[in-house]
Amino acid sequence: MSDSAIPALLEPAIRDRIAAAGAKLAAPAGTVLFHPGDPCRGFVMLGAGTVRVDLVAEDGHALLLYRVAPGEACLLTTACLFAGDAYAAEGRAETEVQGLLLPRAAFDSLVAESAAFRRFVLAGFGARLGALMARIEALSFRSVDRRLAEALLARNAAEIAATQAELAVEVGTAREVVTRRLNAFARDGLVAIGRGTVAILDPAALRLRAEGA
Repeated sequence: MSDSAIPALLEPAIRDRIAAAGAKLAAPAGTVLFHPGDPCRGFVMLGAGTVRVDLVAEDGHALLLYRVAPGEACLLTTACLFAGDAYAAEGRAETEVQGLLLPRAAFDSLVAESAAFRRFVLAGFGARLGALMARIEALSFRSVDRRLAEALLARNAAEIAATQAELAVEVGTAREVVTRRLNAFARDGLVAIGRGTVAILDPAALRLRAEGA
């Protein structure tokens, strides 16, 4: 699985250097990979699974910033490696994850010596920065109804296993607000609410809510 974490677009010699220098990364779902204030140990290259990055307040409330999937770069990790800063958010394995951790020294050498690797890193950084800006735009200017509908549809499942507290973190609001909006969706026939689940009954109508219609 570790080989699948190395981008195929890189030339074989660079892929071999990454494979030789990288340490195997494997963690079960729920594992905290980094906390705010932790130093960055290296560049994470996922081969399987999903990592979620949350901004955590002093009172324990969390706000989802973005997710990292295989082939994607973690924006904060890249920024910390370039700037030498510590993490400012929390990274948690949302599912079981596997991949490689490229140590800082090897990362620095490859960035300096390989134009292809440098382009890969900067392209990933730019893509994640764009996604984060879109997330900020959604939280700032879209209604809770739109954000909640988008979050439900993004799971791409007829029945979603998620508590209302988990959905509140994803949507960026209080659990009580999510409860009220889900109840409104249920009254309109869009969803059915179960214990820790939400079943989508009318995906077309829910998509219209996500579009602000």
